Amino acid sequence: MKKFILAALATSILASPIAMAPAEAQGRQDHQERRTTIVREGPHGRTVTHRTVVNNRNPYRRWNKGQRFDHRYAQNYREINDWRAYRGRRLYAPPRGYHWVRSGNDAVLVAVSGGLIGAVLAGAFN
Repeated sequence: MKKFILAALATSILASPIAMAPAEAQGRQDHQERRTTIVREGPHGRTVTHRTVVNNRNPYRRWNKGQRFDHRYAQNYREINDWRAYRGRRLYAPPRGYHWVRSGNDAVLVAVSGGLIGAVLAGAFN
């Protein structure tokens, strides 16, 4: 009986990565928009296969409080030097050590020294 239980346990441990692989592969394929496969006959009668995969991931991020801000992933990045000009857009005086930046249509309050996000005003520039 003990050998049977150990065999069943070993089988379940070995089979779990195999069962998860198709689900992970499906998750990765969701970001791939187009696949083209071209099969033709090459020189010397060999079959040549060309595959094209276009990955259309959005390189820009949606920011959340507590994340580290990296301007390389910000769409339409600009520092907002005069926050008073945008008071109608819900901007307020940044606390000491913070400044406002624009990322797409969002206003993001970022720590000057560490880049930690203190607040995000989504859609402030619509």
